[in-house]
Amino acid sequence: MVDLSDIRKEYTQGRLDEAKVAEHPVTQFHAWFEHYRTTAPEEPTVMTVASVDEHGQPWQRILLLKSYDDDGFVFFTNYESNKGRHFATNPKASLHFFWMKVERQVQIQGEVVPMSREEAQAYFHSRPRESQLGAWASQQSRPLASRSELETRFTQLSVEYQDQEVPVPNHWGGYRLVPSRMEFWQGGEHRLHDRVEYQLEREIWKIQRLNP
Repeated sequence: MVDLSDIRKEYTQGRLDEAKVAEHPVTQFHAWFEHYRTTAPEEPTVMTVASVDEHGQPWQRILLLKSYDDDGFVFFTNYESNKGRHFATNPKASLHFFWMKVERQVQIQGEVVPMSREEAQAYFHSRPRESQLGAWASQQSRPLASRSELETRFTQLSVEYQDQEVPVPNHWGGYRLVPSRMEFWQGGEHRLHDRVEYQLEREIWKIQRLNP
């Protein structure tokens, strides 16, 4: 057994008061996200996306948040990937942001809704051309015999679509997670962390403090 119990850090950077947070959780998220960006993180939009398969087994992976507003949080992926198949049968999902530089976490639960084809096309064509080709080359989550097989497909597609617009694959698009619960966590000394929960009840966000 590798004992890691002596690795310990005290969290001392701030406090979170449930009486002073924004009335809407996305407003609170925006304030925290913009503050986090001032710390010049390497990849500020990184988040963990969790889904649940048909056996009730949770899965997690790292994706990038592409936009957000009061309607939800947007990301893009292959619909035939593991997460895409999970969402097709169970649209419940969770997002998690961990911002170690400011000792904060944000957790978001809700349902994922596929975005319109027009929204997916607009984002797809804003991506680098190589990323567009990569969306065609990768049969995401399926077995792959070798790296060279993937690179060969990419090269073939580069030739096929040379000097023309890369079309959006039918199996590729976006999801919007519509939140029904959001939690904000601020690290505290002696593990007395601050946790503030927003729960949507009859279209009204209820705010309460949780024990750490």
